[in-house]
Amino acid sequence: MAAPREAPEQRPFGRRFLTDPARLFQHNAWDNVEWSEEQEASARSKVQENSSQLLPQDKQEEYEVNAKRYWDDFYKIHENGFFKDRHWLFTEFPELAPNRNPSQNGDSVHEFGNKEESNNEGRGSCENGYCSLETRAENQLNMIKSTPKVCTELLATQNYSKLNQRDGDYPGSSASYRVLEVGCGAGNTVFPILQTNNDPGLFVYCCDFSTTAVDLVQSNAEYDSSRCFAFVHDLCNDQSPFPMPDESLDIVILIFVLSAILPEKMQCIVSRLSRLLKPGGMILLRDYGRYDLAQLRFKKGQCLSDNFYVRGDGTRVYFFTQDELNDLFTTAGLEKIQNLVDRRLQVNRGKQMTMYRVWIQCKYRKPSAPQL
Repeated sequence: MAAPREAPEQRPFGRRFLTDPARLFQHNAWDNVEWSEEQEASARSKVQENSSQLLPQDKQEEYEVNAKRYWDDFYKIHENGFFKDRHWLFTEFPELAPNRNPSQNGDSVHEFGNKEESNNEGRGSCENGYCSLETRAENQLNMIKSTPKVCTELLATQNYSKLNQRDGDYPGSSASYRVLEVGCGAGNTVFPILQTNNDPGLFVYCCDFSTTAVDLVQSNAEYDSSRCFAFVHDLCNDQSPFPMPDESLDIVILIFVLSAILPEKMQCIVSRLSRLLKPGGMILLRDYGRYDLAQLRFKKGQCLSDNFYVRGDGTRVYFFTQDELNDLFTTAGLEKIQNLVDRRLQVNRGKQMTMYRVWIQCKYRKPSAPQL
């Protein structure tokens, strides 16, 4: 008989009982929900079933080679009417606005953040690549889209090369607090940070694999090049340059991003990102946990490898355990500050649906002094 596992580190996120005022009698959620042994066994059985048939290797390679195209298509389809700003960030990650008054935008922190999470972190009922009109309406983001700017990785690389020829002269070089969001999408983390953190020394970098996503950020009416720099970047290409030097960042943000990457490439990426941190700098992560509803919904034939799946739109997703994430970060030389699991129960009374979500939240810090 297997040895009993230690209970995962947990704490509640936000309020214990959450409601969306627009759907007061339809959609409720509870944080930090305990799972029974039977429930976990059922989830494990569903995963074993949906992963029993793996995609052929040639199809897996096709999804890897064409990953950028699938994400470009995703953002072209949904444009800027699909996502909601992540105002919950400042409750869970106060490091993003250290001088913020806790009462500042207090109501919106709970209302926006937890309502967004109840819609599956931006995807809503769009798991496996299909999106309902109701979900798109609920996730409407107030963003003004003008003519997209041309932003290709080739042009970006050329610009970085020119900038780096001048020692110490790069975007945000005069800033005293630098933040990088990896996988910025349409800007749902970047713009709340710029709106909330009024530190004159703040500079925010944001990058995405998708050219279309970066175009959306640059086209936003609130994009301010004096405080922000958006660029296309391929995390999986270790020759793809960053616009800032090593040991220059205070914060790196990974929000539902690492899960979209081929598992065997994750360690190299985390190690590379850790080199960008100043001593004492932190990586902040929130991502999908093992046995999340999204994992249980996959059908046979969508599994690429253990706990790694392809959605109907060609984008991919991995479902983590706390230990896996801890190994990734500590191997990169970072020390654990936080590694939490959030098991959340959502009840849609209108549709008579009960949904169990599982997310993991982490904070890992670069040691201030070299470890002996």
